[in-house]
Amino acid sequence: MSNKPVMALLFGEATGIGSELVVKALQEKEVRELATWVLIGDERVCRQGEDITGLKLSYQKVESIEEVERNQDTIWMIDLKNLDPSQIQLGSLSLESGRVTGETLEYAMGLAKANKIDGIVYAPLNKEALHRGGYHFQDEIHFFADLLDCKEGFGEINHMDKLWVTRVTSHIPLKDVSALVTKQRVAAIIQFAHDTLSSAGYENPKIVVAALNPHAGDGGLMGMEEIEEIGPAVKEAQQQGLHVSGPFPADTIFRRLDKEAFDCLVGMYHDQAQTGMKLLGFTRGVTISGGLPVVLTTPAHGTAFDIAGQDKADPGAQIAAMKTAIRLVNGKKRVTAHS
Repeated sequence: MSNKPVMALLFGEATGIGSELVVKALQEKEVRELATWVLIGDERVCRQGEDITGLKLSYQKVESIEEVERNQDTIWMIDLKNLDPSQIQLGSLSLESGRVTGETLEYAMGLAKANKIDGIVYAPLNKEALHRGGYHFQDEIHFFADLLDCKEGFGEINHMDKLWVTRVTSHIPLKDVSALVTKQRVAAIIQFAHDTLSSAGYENPKIVVAALNPHAGDGGLMGMEEIEEIGPAVKEAQQQGLHVSGPFPADTIFRRLDKEAFDCLVGMYHDQAQTGMKLLGFTRGVTISGGLPVVLTTPAHGTAFDIAGQDKADPGAQIAAMKTAIRLVNGKKRVTAHS
């Protein structure tokens, strides 16, 4: 393949299943050939993954990204020499591992900002470990946005097979959700969903919007958000030519997939959107940090401390994250070429 994208591939939280996932994912010839993959992190963490899985990776070590040769059938590694896995405990929260996870992400982001790589795929990280390690952000996307000096227009979006899922609010307490479900915010997320799917190759993607309250508010008996905020935002988006409908009761919205296919679901809060998607395919879901100038993807599941080191980790979501990142990078290049 000519003009392969150059993609950073990070091991994520070293006390979790990240090293296993990366080693397993790169056994797939189809995945290896999608891009010029550059492993970034501590080589000893990679060896940990090899020891756990009994699998080997063939890669070439380099000192800097300038030594990486695009389009070669080679996996490259930049060894940051920043974490000795023998000094941390697999399956446990580690301040030191969290610190190094943040440090490694900062390094990769620096390469992306300098246009030395086309995107970043990282194995699962742990928000608490990252926070204890000194990175005091609400979640990783706010960390990335801070590094990129992005103030607005970004959000998480998940992808599984043909379904995309995003939400108006994310990593906040449930008691704070209602105040943030405003017409302006719902409209912005609908537009965000439309733009993200368009960059992935969809032409006028079909979007459905979930209600906040039981029975979609039951005409105002169980809440007014659907009447005052969500519904008007949907109507505004329709008037702008977007293919969007709703709000629909959240407890049956995933059942709509049986009757009418849609491309993206906009939920109002984290678990409303995530629960259905993870039930549909826990080992295939991908989280995308959308609306940022850098493509960033990761498996939608967590670090799985309970099975770390046991060679039980399913690489399905890691492989999906790598494929999705390439799809988004290629879409971004198409948009740039036509602009």
